[in-house]
Amino acid sequence: MSISTTSTSDRAGNPAAGDILATARGQVLERGEGLTREQVLQVLQLPDESLDDLLALAHDVRMRWCGPEVEVEGIISLKTGGCPEDCHFCSQSGLFASPVRAAWLDVPMLVEAAKQTAKTGATEFCIVAAVRGPDERLMNQVAAGVAAIKDAVDINVACSLGMLSEDQVTRLAEMGVHRYNHNLETARSYFTNVVTTHTWEERWETLRLVREAGMEVCCGGIVGMGESLEQRAEFAAQLAELTPDEVPLNFLNPRPGTPFGDLEQMSGPDALRTVAAFRLAMPRTVLRFAGGREITLGDLGARQGLLGGINAVIVGNYLTTLGRPAESDIDLLGELQMPIKALNETL
Repeated sequence: MSISTTSTSDRAGNPAAGDILATARGQVLERGEGLTREQVLQVLQLPDESLDDLLALAHDVRMRWCGPEVEVEGIISLKTGGCPEDCHFCSQSGLFASPVRAAWLDVPMLVEAAKQTAKTGATEFCIVAAVRGPDERLMNQVAAGVAAIKDAVDINVACSLGMLSEDQVTRLAEMGVHRYNHNLETARSYFTNVVTTHTWEERWETLRLVREAGMEVCCGGIVGMGESLEQRAEFAAQLAELTPDEVPLNFLNPRPGTPFGDLEQMSGPDALRTVAAFRLAMPRTVLRFAGGREITLGDLGARQGLLGGINAVIVGNYLTTLGRPAESDIDLLGELQMPIKALNETL
């Protein structure tokens, strides 16, 4: 699909920035139709001087198709480190010489973490485990943790436990798990540069099972891992095809000891262009600020992102890296007059 049929072009024959934005406004803002892969690539290639206009359009799209509310989530790792997979960005892999060591949390610690998360105003609490997929021990501990949290805290419980069998998906749904996170991580064409111990297709199959079981699908990934702009556009289009309820957008925070530990950080303008492009590809999806935004964007970038298509945030720390203080994000949402989504509206 051509992004514009009556536009002026630059000397290379490409549509001008103003025409790209005008077509996106009609297609996404007015009709609610997400950009195609080719159109996302053109957005990612826009010059820095068009960034403010792009972010403003993405914000208008978010407000029209998602509304002003922001979903706030906290996460905690039930099982940290010692993972047998070789995801090249992850310091929890047991295959790399990273400083993260294996550790488990017990149920009382999960409940306390959920209580502290709820105090920030968050409506979602995600239990994460660094595993290829859950064994019976982990499934039983998750079941006990979910039940205890639901008895003690008024909060939705999500899980991220790796790849699942059909039976495990059914059991999680029966526990009352609200949403399941399993990231595709990157474009299909780039996946083998990031992970070799399992396939992109295996991840896709887990997500299909989750959708069929009636749980909400949370699926995103990490940008800035050495992928090309073409592959970043491919990734956005593949996520749009999946139609996830939520897309957590992470920016690579290079971890010492991992294969990606020496990669350069993504630039702030590139990160913001990516936020806007993903919003324009998925106008109705919950688009969540996740890991790496602190070092890639800083405080100003966080504000620009929230005014550029983002409508959800993870507050507090991440699994192995520090985030912004929860109070900073909550205060910023108040300053921007963005209400936090109420729990009863997420059920």
